[in-house]
Amino acid sequence: MGRILPLLIYLGLTTYALSDALQRPEKAPYGVSKWMWAAIIVLLPYVGAIGWILLSRLRPDIGPERRSQPVAPDDDPEYLAWLRDQARRKRQSGEGR
Repeated sequence: MGRILPLLIYLGLTTYALSDALQRPEKAPYGVSKWMWAAIIVLLPYVGAIGWILLSRLRPDIGPERRSQPVAPDDDPEYLAWLRDQARRKRQSGEGR
């Protein structure tokens, strides 16, 4: 078991780091192409995978593909303000009864 555990840890870290790096929406996450990241992760045992994991956790990606606006209408402050305004108008006009 002592010989297999480091191999299993390496395979797990490498698989996770590779899948995370290759699924990024950016063409060059953190200034390096995806295929270069794959080479770094595979060719530098432990260091490449741990480096990718640490970098991706410490520097969250803010690329042009990321949405800067709310996703759902109930998260949109403008929409919520519009709903409150509509409810207020309904109460004032007496339609809510």
